Amino acid sequence: MDSYQTLNDVLVNLFRDIMDIEQKAVATQEFHDITSNDLHVIEVIGVGSPKNMSTIAKELSVTVGTLTIAVNGLVKKGYVTRERGRDDRRVVYISLSEKGRKAYAHHARFHQEMIDGIQAALTPEEMAALVKALETLKNWFHQLSTQ
Repeated sequence: MDSYQTLNDVLVNLFRDIMDIEQKAVATQEFHDITSNDLHVIEVIGVGSPKNMSTIAKELSVTVGTLTIAVNGLVKKGYVTRERGRDDRRVVYISLSEKGRKAYAHHARFHQEMIDGIQAALTPEEMAALVKALETLKNWFHQLSTQ
């Protein structure tokens, strides 16, 4: 297989596998009702101060309308709470509930295990080359998405 075919195969399968493995790793008995999209929203909301819908939507590169649908589902599932702004009632602030914080921590552990596993398998030089290659890939995708 030439380098084009190898790289194409690796990238296509890697993206799919990461999503599948992440979903399986997080979908425990406790978090059986959560999807990969839910996890990404939970990750952006984070455990810090509440965020407004516009900020979250921008970080996820989705519309506020699309985010509203996702947040509605997360509120119903008990992962997220919604609160109107005190100064401006039109602004809606989103934060994680206790259940949402547990899902966030569970997801963060998955990411930590993934990175630890990769680092254990590579030399420092290989790790530096991988990081550089992945940053190049990320930048290429970012440029593509802003055109």
